[in-house]
Amino acid sequence: MTIADHDIITTRYFFPRPGEPADIEYVDAGDARLACHRADFGHRVTVVHFHGNGEVVADYLPGFAHHLDELGANAFFAEYRGYGGSTGTPRLAAMLDDVDAIHDAVGRPDHQIIAFGRSIGSIYAIEFASRHPDIAGLVIESGIADVLERILVRAEPTTLGATREQMEQQFDQLFDHRAKLADYPGPTLVMHALHDHLVDHSHAERLTQWAGERAQLVTFDEGNHNTIFPRNRDAYLAHLGEFIDQVEV
Repeated sequence: MTIADHDIITTRYFFPRPGEPADIEYVDAGDARLACHRADFGHRVTVVHFHGNGEVVADYLPGFAHHLDELGANAFFAEYRGYGGSTGTPRLAAMLDDVDAIHDAVGRPDHQIIAFGRSIGSIYAIEFASRHPDIAGLVIESGIADVLERILVRAEPTTLGATREQMEQQFDQLFDHRAKLADYPGPTLVMHALHDHLVDHSHAERLTQWAGERAQLVTFDEGNHNTIFPRNRDAYLAHLGEFIDQVEV
């Protein structure tokens, strides 16, 4: 097992809670069953949404699904292991492979898919784009540039029975967002609160830089990590809607 899947990281970094969405669509991810939700409104583009830590798919229903419908997009809300109505245990690295099961379950051509990741969900949205580079677009909200930086806030290498060098090597192999974004050829929208108290705005700046000329950074002066959407609802949806309209599907 990789260091990233250590029990200490699982217990200190993830905050799963129950809460099944209505109309569950289960996705078989091998040793786990993910309680996802499909909101198909008949649009051409589908947003595959990876939520934040401490959240569940049900938190986005029906509200955010309704907003996406108004913006002209279907939605597929991906759930994590151990969250909501899913089985299994959250594992930082093991969940990277779950994106393929989710991709297959969506069942849409890649050029009609936009991957969307909020907070910890940015890890899996970026992985989705890396594994399926023909998707139409990538949205990163309150995203994480350096995964190891966030893990070290909660777990020291010695606690995990590893050295700093060992952790850096493994995390570079698994979570090299610089390389993954550099290789993704599609458009990327990065949204972040300037006063994010959990994931510093510098993460958004790095993500945008790594994605290159095809990336757009939107910074909100109001709100923080947990209030970025309600404090900036109209502007947030306007930027998201413009991005959905502009991607080639």
